[in-house]
Amino acid sequence: MDILVKPLVTEKMTQQSERFDRYGFVVDRKATKPQIKKAVEALYDVNVVEVNTMVYGGKVKSRYTKGGIITGKTKAFKKAIVTLEEGQSIDFYSNI
Repeated sequence: MDILVKPLVTEKMTQQSERFDRYGFVVDRKATKPQIKKAVEALYDVNVVEVNTMVYGGKVKSRYTKGGIITGKTKAFKKAIVTLEEGQSIDFYSNI
């Protein structure tokens, strides 16, 4: 799938998945909510109730080296929080 880049597996997302059946994904910047819903339903065989998205801008980072200060920027990305129907879940570790 070109829409779903990778799942977000952090402490906060793990807590939300256990309590509220919500899962996080990094998605393509141009993906819409209906496209994200269709991709998650097709890939994981679950029913999606709601999709929330947010766009994060890249952060400016700098580091000090022998040659001077190097500045750069991290990539901007879009994050989607997907809410599933009651009782359904996604197992990210089944393919390992």
